[in-house]
Amino acid sequence: MILIPSINFIHAQEITSISRIASLALGALVLSLLLTPIYTRVAFKNEWWKKIRSNATTGEAAPVFHKLHEAKHKRNIPTMGGIVIIVTVVAMTVLFNLSRSQTWLPLFVLVVFGAMGLLDDLSNVYRKADNRGGLTPMTQLIALIGLSAVAASWIYFKLGYTLIHIPAVGDFSIGWLYIPLFILVVVSTTKAVSITDGLDGLAGGLLSTAFGVYAIIAYFQGSYGIAGFCMAIVGAMLTYTWFNIFPARFFMGQTGSTALGATLGTVAVLTNSVFVLPIIGAVFVIEAGSSSVQIASKKLFKRKIFLSAPLHHHLEAIGWPETKVTMRLWVIGQVAGAIGLVLALLGDKAL
Repeated sequence: MILIPSINFIHAQEITSISRIASLALGALVLSLLLTPIYTRVAFKNEWWKKIRSNATTGEAAPVFHKLHEAKHKRNIPTMGGIVIIVTVVAMTVLFNLSRSQTWLPLFVLVVFGAMGLLDDLSNVYRKADNRGGLTPMTQLIALIGLSAVAASWIYFKLGYTLIHIPAVGDFSIGWLYIPLFILVVVSTTKAVSITDGLDGLAGGLLSTAFGVYAIIAYFQGSYGIAGFCMAIVGAMLTYTWFNIFPARFFMGQTGSTALGATLGTVAVLTNSVFVLPIIGAVFVIEAGSSSVQIASKKLFKRKIFLSAPLHHHLEAIGWPETKVTMRLWVIGQVAGAIGLVLALLGDKAL
């Protein structure tokens, strides 16, 4: 008789937490749907057109890429759609989910890295015809490391994070090495997401899956604030993906990919699941890896491994329609996310 009320109380608590987390996702979905028409009206009015590149990262002409996306060269497609995602998540978090210990850092990362991406997008949108546009790769890297170092200092000195978790093995204290680890995770994830964001709907679907998985991980750890934050991103991402599916109405741009990539890495650190991030984000890893291999091969051996890099462009070049590439990579991302979720929960004390 004594145990029954306790069990009912815990059950009621869990239902309340799940309802609140789901409400954040639904609220973000509705709010982003309301904000999207405002953004598109402003974007089309001010001609925030994405300038499609015609050269490879290494500087030479990229005829394969240009041919594959010739139709997009002729269409005016707005960029900086990530603004809607960021504004939505900030509003939902500040109004309904602001827990300093759990949401302050990822919210800071989302906004600050988003501002950096916005600067890059504006440079691209308003570039001169004979100018590359956007921040240079070195400038981007320095900015990413600098901003990551600020966030890393906060998580180490203010929040006191020193432990890393290896699934099914245990936790290990790494002391001040947590700072370079955080920087490495955030910078790598940001670059990987940015590289992957090259086909209509691709990054949107993959990010929805990744943040959904981390919402579940955070929930089972009892980190309801982080879980709600992740689900707010999922809600906003679903709206974005709806409009970004082929043929895309608009792009998230560096505003979105930089902000969301950095935030994904931050959430992985906060949930102490860094070692499963490469599995949950397997497609991001593969995409970034294929681009790195291509660049290294051209510089060292003067030859290409792929017809066009990253991998999604190579698959297009061998004859796969853009929609097939996107949906098959979505499936791979969902399977990888499920595997990563299981591994992340192995040995978790909350279970």
